[in-house]
Amino acid sequence: MSPDRRALVIGEALVDAVRRADGSRDEHPGGSPANVALGLARLGRRADLLTWLGHDADGDLVRRHLEASGVRVLRGDRAPVRTPVATAHLDAAGVATYEFDLEWDLPSTWDEDDDAPLVVHTGSIATVLAPGGEKVARLLESRRPTSTLTYDPNLRPALMGEPADVRPVVERLVGLADVVKVSDEDLAWLQPGVAPAEIAEAWSRSGPALVVVTHGGEGAFAVTSAGARLSVAAPRVTVADTVGAGDSFMGGLIDGLWEADLLGADRRAALHDVDAATVRDVLERCARIAAITVSRPGANPPRRHELDSAPLTSDTKGIGA
Repeated sequence: MSPDRRALVIGEALVDAVRRADGSRDEHPGGSPANVALGLARLGRRADLLTWLGHDADGDLVRRHLEASGVRVLRGDRAPVRTPVATAHLDAAGVATYEFDLEWDLPSTWDEDDDAPLVVHTGSIATVLAPGGEKVARLLESRRPTSTLTYDPNLRPALMGEPADVRPVVERLVGLADVVKVSDEDLAWLQPGVAPAEIAEAWSRSGPALVVVTHGGEGAFAVTSAGARLSVAAPRVTVADTVGAGDSFMGGLIDGLWEADLLGADRRAALHDVDAATVRDVLERCARIAAITVSRPGANPPRRHELDSAPLTSDTKGIGA
């Protein structure tokens, strides 16, 4: 294990706002990559976030939220005029329509430390939306010689256009990544009518050592380039909401592979040779992390002491070897 190393997370941090028919409004920090960085920091990892926040009240809200849990939000030479905001307008029946005030780019320079990250993670809006999406892909390519690359598509159809336009972007990043986590809902939108396991198999032959497909409350399925196939059931808990569940699972996946000493470019061969028992242990822990997150409101992933003091169990079964 490498406790002194760090993770670099690249992607959007934003404000999620809800406006109700009665005029009331709630705001809270969000963004899939930001939530992954938050989850890693709460698990005791050194986590840096390279994002695109304005120097405004919304940006301050997001920074305070992340930094309170130990995330280091990197400061760049450029910033947007306004921090990105995603607003859900609820009618009297609670039906939502969405409005996005969203710009995504990367600064040209930022205050990152000189030591190479053990792992670089990205996903969601940051990988698709111009002009920042292409910059993220190039940055990942530049980090591959020194770092494990992880990727969660976490697709947002309302922002991303047609699946046919998004699929080449996703497949390019899958080919770059060492570890991919994707939801069955993402795959159903990206390649309708194709079984998630079939897509995972194809992706595992295109570069990644490990591809994990999450199925919400039904658990997860994993495919490795070494030939392991296994599924993990989700623990049964009372669900408050599912906000941030996938992001906390992703943070747990990175943390679990970190714990197993499988991260870093020098461990790439070992990651490709990972055995089913190790993957099973990591995914069971991811499922526990996600279960704790959904048991309480909002994107509120557990801290390490909460995870260790509140063990949950899930059933697993191997599917081939």
